[in-house]
Amino acid sequence: MDTENKIEEKLEVKKVVVPVAGMGTRFLPFTRILPKAVLPMVDEPMIANSVREAKDSGINDIVMVISENMKLVLDYFKPKIKIENTLEKRGSFEALEKLKQVDKEFEGINLSFALQSIPKGDGDAILKAKPKVGKSPFGVLFHDDLFFSKTPAISQLIKVFQTAQKPIIGLKKIEGSKISKYGCVEVEKVANRLYKIKKIVEKPKAGEEPSDLAVCGRYILTNEIFQYLSKAKLNKKGELILVSAFQEMINDGKVIYGCEIEGDWLECGQTIDWLKSSLFLTLQHNEYGPAIKEWLKKIK
Repeated sequence: MDTENKIEEKLEVKKVVVPVAGMGTRFLPFTRILPKAVLPMVDEPMIANSVREAKDSGINDIVMVISENMKLVLDYFKPKIKIENTLEKRGSFEALEKLKQVDKEFEGINLSFALQSIPKGDGDAILKAKPKVGKSPFGVLFHDDLFFSKTPAISQLIKVFQTAQKPIIGLKKIEGSKISKYGCVEVEKVANRLYKIKKIVEKPKAGEEPSDLAVCGRYILTNEIFQYLSKAKLNKKGELILVSAFQEMINDGKVIYGCEIEGDWLECGQTIDWLKSSLFLTLQHNEYGPAIKEWLKKIK
């Protein structure tokens, strides 16, 4: 391949990073014994949604950033041969079928992990994944941000990246004063749902929000992010924050795009949000939804 063709060759997203090493302090006392990533969403752990989103987007290589006591998060996706054999011997075929459905759904997933021994911010989590990611662009899915949409959220960003070949930040519009609780962006509109990001403000003061567009836990990043994370300053809590690296890139004239994601953003960062999101998904469930809707009518 000659030099001209190399220049024209487009980068492809073939891996995603899923940070799950946080302490989950907002979910105490549950997280005294189990990580937040295994909190139930309807009838499965929350982390299953992230892996499913990646696979449904055509990505089978998934890097989870975990702490040393979180390997059970990975265990969910491993076949449970002993349990399956026991269920088969007992004739518990309905339960056996449910286990095999999970095996079948996540078959072909290449799941690896990177260790973040001490939670030091989302930027540090991404930096820990560098050896697993290599030099290629990659997606990032924060497991406590779920999306209910026809097209998987990360797939929407990948589509934009195929043309833009620049980092993409997932965005959602937030109504009213709630925007001050989020990282939000100052933008220049490029096309429908697509923006060039001029500035990122983390939890701006009420009335000083640069827009109604919030950063919502989905990214496509290029290898260049590691250079900026390596030299980024820690915040007052001693954390390395991804947004800080983005702002430094923007300050250096680097182009970062924002894409407004279509679909419902189901937040799970706090207990009340998780409860609402779990109920929302339960009501959409083909088996459980109708029964729960009828039950809710009776307890009003």
